Amino acid sequence: MFGSVAKSLFGSSNDRYVKSLRKIVERINAFEPTISAMDDATLIDQTRLFRERLGAGETLDDLLPEAFATVREAAKRTLGQRHYDVQLIGGIVLHRGEIAEMRTGEGKTLVATLATYLNALEGKGVHVVTVNDYLARRDCDWMGQVYRFLGLTTGVIVPNLNEQERRAAYEADISYCTNNELGFDYLRDNMKYERAQMVQRPFNFAIVDEVDSILIDEARTPLIISGPTDDKTDLYIQVDAIVKQLVDADYEKDEKQKNIILTEDGTEKVERLLETAGLLDGTNLYDFENTQVVHHVNQALRAVCMFRRDIDYIVKDDKVIIIDEFTGRMMDGRRWSDGLHQAVEAKEGCQIEPENQTLASITFQNYFRMYPKLGGMTGTASTEAAEFYEIYKMNCVTIPTNRDVQRIDDEDLFYKSTEDKFRGIAKTIREHQALGQPVLVGTVSIEKSELLSEFLKLEGVEHSVLNARFHEMEATIVAQAGRARTVTIATNMAGRGTDIQLGGNLEFRVEGELVDLAEGPERDAAIARIKAEIEVERQAVLDAGGLFVLGTERHESRRIDNQLRGRAGRQGDPGLSRFYLSLDDDLLRIFGPDTLFAKMMRSSLEDGEALPPSKWMSKAIETAQKKVEARNYDVRKQVVEYDDVMNDQRKVIYEQRSDIMDADTVDDVVVDMRHETVNNIVGTACPPGTYPEQWDVEGLKAAVAGTLNLDADIDGWLQEDAVEPEILEERLTRLADEAVAAKVAPIGDEAWHQVEKNILLQNLDHHWKEHLSTLDALRQVVHLRAYAQKTPINEYKQEAFALFERMLNNIREDVTRTVAHAQFRTADEPAYPELPVLPDFITTHIDPFTGEDDSGDRDAASQGFITTTIPRYVPLSAAGDDGEDYRGLDISRNAPCPCGSGEKYKHCHGALA
Repeated sequence: MFGSVAKSLFGSSNDRYVKSLRKIVERINAFEPTISAMDDATLIDQTRLFRERLGAGETLDDLLPEAFATVREAAKRTLGQRHYDVQLIGGIVLHRGEIAEMRTGEGKTLVATLATYLNALEGKGVHVVTVNDYLARRDCDWMGQVYRFLGLTTGVIVPNLNEQERRAAYEADISYCTNNELGFDYLRDNMKYERAQMVQRPFNFAIVDEVDSILIDEARTPLIISGPTDDKTDLYIQVDAIVKQLVDADYEKDEKQKNIILTEDGTEKVERLLETAGLLDGTNLYDFENTQVVHHVNQALRAVCMFRRDIDYIVKDDKVIIIDEFTGRMMDGRRWSDGLHQAVEAKEGCQIEPENQTLASITFQNYFRMYPKLGGMTGTASTEAAEFYEIYKMNCVTIPTNRDVQRIDDEDLFYKSTEDKFRGIAKTIREHQALGQPVLVGTVSIEKSELLSEFLKLEGVEHSVLNARFHEMEATIVAQAGRARTVTIATNMAGRGTDIQLGGNLEFRVEGELVDLAEGPERDAAIARIKAEIEVERQAVLDAGGLFVLGTERHESRRIDNQLRGRAGRQGDPGLSRFYLSLDDDLLRIFGPDTLFAKMMRSSLEDGEALPPSKWMSKAIETAQKKVEARNYDVRKQVVEYDDVMNDQRKVIYEQRSDIMDADTVDDVVVDMRHETVNNIVGTACPPGTYPEQWDVEGLKAAVAGTLNLDADIDGWLQEDAVEPEILEERLTRLADEAVAAKVAPIGDEAWHQVEKNILLQNLDHHWKEHLSTLDALRQVVHLRAYAQKTPINEYKQEAFALFERMLNNIREDVTRTVAHAQFRTADEPAYPELPVLPDFITTHIDPFTGEDDSGDRDAASQGFITTTIPRYVPLSAAGDDGEDYRGLDISRNAPCPCGSGEKYKHCHGALA
């Protein structure tokens, strides 16, 4: 009570914060007369002056008022648009690394130019992140006019760019990009073998457009780069045979989650069968060493007991093809991950395709938290403000609208069944279309869009349906959704980032209708005609009540509903929004108030009748949505918790790789590894506090020969009086160092330094890849520890740390063994082995709404692979008989030579002298 009184007197904390920013807006406005009076050359020169002032010690905050005024004037001259005062407030919020919540139609794209320009003055690069490549290209071309006018460079990062194009785009002052491309480029960069081949610069500042979509919705699933792994066909077949011997009493099913777990008796039975098959290490299935086996058993169980032929998949031409549960269509080319598809193939006796192994992965949460400063903008963020602060430490600031909102938000209408609801919706749409009102219909799935389309056809209503991911086509249709009598059905996010203007969008109409008309008087006259038509139509739509936004059901998140509602009522326009619900809707069916609600509706409603609008009903719906939001937050939080464990390890490995690539020599690292390995060998064979007769002499000799490649007289040393483990360690260390020094002498220090770098990088990558695979398997099964009253995440942390320690020991030992056994050739042949050819990477990011891979990476043949150029060694002489020098080119060692000889580059112009 007291809180509401205080709020009415003093305003909310958000209101007070926004009010405090108006003082800065006044300072920006005070510069406007001076800057407006400048000619183009003087205005352009402002960028140079700002950079000089930064170099002299001023801060970005010192420059902000003048820089914002400069951007506003540049936008007026290039785009014909002047920033409103509320847009200046949004720009300040973005610059401070906060989230600007601005309603649809308030011009967020233009707002971003303010903070982007100011932060780009430092020359460290600014990333503007969008939800799809169409918007990245569009915004770069559109807002790029402002930046280029002021002397800044722009780049756009989208799928299918080559390495040079990507590097150039990242080197620009301002880079427009998609979230997926940023994450995948980061992961790919950390798989390169030379610093010069990396495309990204150090992180500086990013502005995320549709920040709720990218940092909340899409953050449910990580970005994954995978590649082919070893053939495990026999293992899948053996485990499948074992699982098929189980009976119903051996496991418990959870059909809702499509999950299955072994009972205590079932676990014992599987352990004995695995032991007989020679697949179990020890006698306990859940021992540390059997993590991978447990994972395969679980996937085989799901395949055999949960996935049904001709329902979840079909078998065609000896291949298992997934069936889409929503549409019933075959999804040829799609495969289940984590070995599940291989388990189904083993179940059906099909040819088992090798699974892809994770080579690198990262969540959006951990990627974007690497930016020192991160800003965001969206129309709907306040409902998730707590999550934004907890995960990203970003405050959410609601920016007031430039004009008061005139939209009417009706209470929800309730129907008994989906059929009644859709029949009622179709009639309502027909009535509003007859009035000349445009209607935008929001659905939650492709299936619902198609169903509604059928009802509209029966009513004779012309309409457009958007449900594919062809963003450019969607944007064109959505841009014209404000025209009189237009009915547009959009699924979830379709067409986001495009403004719906009443009467139609001039820009899109000009592009569509005058594409073949050259610049000149005729084109100018046509544009004037279209403007006049739009103005007449706009007035007709205003008279009809503006845009009518109709939701066919409530989404599980209030934020998505608000996004749909926000399409109507832009810039003070009139509008109407209403949601239609039925008892068959997933939200009500799964999370709604079961008994009272359902009984009341079923008993009081006739077929086809709608329940009168009720605030109590709307409150019940909001409560159900809050339940789902809380559950989804827990899912995202768990994703972060698990990835945080890997993230700490990932940082260590990636920093180690960077240090190796940057160092002129890594001799000290290799020497330390060798000495550590000697210490471990001696410590294992001759434990402290034991007598010589207790030492494992044979094990010591085997380790010295196998790992250090030394023929040491250990038996002779043990005959000496007062021999100690420290003496053995000292002698073995000296011998190992001398043996390596003898190898270095013939090939020289320079070549040797390259050898050590290559060996280190290869071993680091190999063991990191294996470590990721083990962590993936561990995560799949660690939830079972909950049955032993243990917290799965704590168990995961402990085991992941132990696995990481073991991986580091294995790297030390393998590097030492490789160096000790390596053989090197003389002058006429390469003195060191080539780094391995990286595989064709497969990039994956599963869209949480559609379940489809939206990574966007496709090569020219659209096979879903992205090939990374392999680092090469710069040859001493790369000039051939034709006199051409190809050293400046970024050519793979195994690619055809550009001279046209037909030979591989490494055997032709890339041959090492």
